[in-house]
Amino acid sequence: MMKKTIKTIIIALVLTFIYAPILILAVYSLTNATQIGAIRAFSFHNYVTLFTTEELIHMIMGTILLALVSALLSTILGTLGAVGAFYSRKRTSTFINTTNQIPVVNADVVTGFSICILLVIVLGISKETYLPLVIGHVTLCAPFVYLSVIPKLKQLDPSIYEAALDLGATPFVALTKIVIPQISQGIVSGFALAITLSLDDYFIATYTKPSTFDTISTYVVNATKGAQTKIKTALWALSTVIFLIVVLIVIISNYRASYKNRSKGEERYYEKGI
Repeated sequence: MMKKTIKTIIIALVLTFIYAPILILAVYSLTNATQIGAIRAFSFHNYVTLFTTEELIHMIMGTILLALVSALLSTILGTLGAVGAFYSRKRTSTFINTTNQIPVVNADVVTGFSICILLVIVLGISKETYLPLVIGHVTLCAPFVYLSVIPKLKQLDPSIYEAALDLGATPFVALTKIVIPQISQGIVSGFALAITLSLDDYFIATYTKPSTFDTISTYVVNATKGAQTKIKTALWALSTVIFLIVVLIVIISNYRASYKNRSKGEERYYEKGI
């Protein structure tokens, strides 16, 4: 009984430290307070400012577009890399797996600074072209897509691909019709993870973004230094909206997963009954 009580207290403390700051921020986003402190009155003016200020709308839409483009390119490269490594010889596969781990454990500030030096200084590519920014985010996200796809490939029977080739399918058809559908869950998970990483990135964007463009992360950091008060408090509303969207996505994903598991269980039950 004592052990259960201690575990419950520890879990409650951890959840409190994680979610209490977010909940406090959400509450203050619904007030007219200019700083965290006494609440004078509740108001939706932060949300009105968020969705009516052109500067904020441009920043949010640009960040989302960047995340989608980077995630799409990262998913293509990461998936192809995972498939190539899986069907390669052992030494080649080991080399690719080891090389993929380096960007994962490497500090973002090092990655961003290195990409800036290579593309902007050495190759002379202007930041205003957005290429350094996109390449930086793809470099950040692709290794994580690779890690999401590899476990699904390891669950496959390697002979399926070879059997498709023996039956007359071309390598491209075997890949798109046989392999890709079997690892689709890993690809989707990698794509979602890539979007999250792109939205959350600060250091790579700082070194590679154009001077006139801001992502959500860089804008929030810069806003704390000298933006207008109404912009600062509108960012409370933005943080709340992002949190609610994440919660909604998690709930939907868990519901779909539980629904699929329940459906599979019912199918097995009926098959045994028959």
